[in-house]
Amino acid sequence: MTADPLPAGAGKRAAPNARVEKIFDHASDTRSLFLSLTSGKHLRFIPGQFISITIPLGDETRSRPYSIASDPEDRGPLEICFNRVAGGRGAGWMFERRVGDTIDFSGPFGAFTIDRAPEAQAGFIAEGTAIAPIRPMLKRALASSSREGAPPKIHLIYAAPDREHILYAAELDELARTAPNFSYETVIAPPEKIYDRLFELAQARWVIGDADRTRQFYICGVGKGVIRLRDLLRGAGYERRAVHYEQW
Repeated sequence: MTADPLPAGAGKRAAPNARVEKIFDHASDTRSLFLSLTSGKHLRFIPGQFISITIPLGDETRSRPYSIASDPEDRGPLEICFNRVAGGRGAGWMFERRVGDTIDFSGPFGAFTIDRAPEAQAGFIAEGTAIAPIRPMLKRALASSSREGAPPKIHLIYAAPDREHILYAAELDELARTAPNFSYETVIAPPEKIYDRLFELAQARWVIGDADRTRQFYICGVGKGVIRLRDLLRGAGYERRAVHYEQW
């Protein structure tokens, strides 16, 4: 991930561990693990944060970040969502975990977060499993706005290579049905074209199609396409600090 730096002293925290309580396969190559702290405590985190999981591979030990996909208000297991990566030993190790296994981790970390309803209209952009941090961010924003009245509109653009990889689709449909200020659209495109389509949609909706420059944005995805989207919005006149992003 590439975003804001970790908080000072983050690497000095004692590493807790968690037990795999449940496994859910969204698709053949996309999985969620549900983790409960072996201490019996509940991990406190801000929507959008991630944990770093220790991955022992025999000849080396790696630490990899995984965004928390669950809601901090949910007192149940912590959910992380990930996919297979061609040749990825770390991802392979994660797919080998079974119910009852324990995992060492550190965190939570990260400044790509939202803790209350945006003060202005907000646009969210996600690709594939990058919906993971945005899912609890949306829930927090919508829950906060429902308590504060006259909520600003929130729109999500969510892209994937096929319908199977639009994760949490039923949940997003329900949010769109019940939250009057929330809407979303999906983009289905070949992997090599996904960020071109996201760029075109963001440009049409928020750059060419509207002169309002008071919005906030939250972008999460893989590779240079995230930076291209960030630069599009910042270059169009949106405040630099209003365009939040996390690049995997």
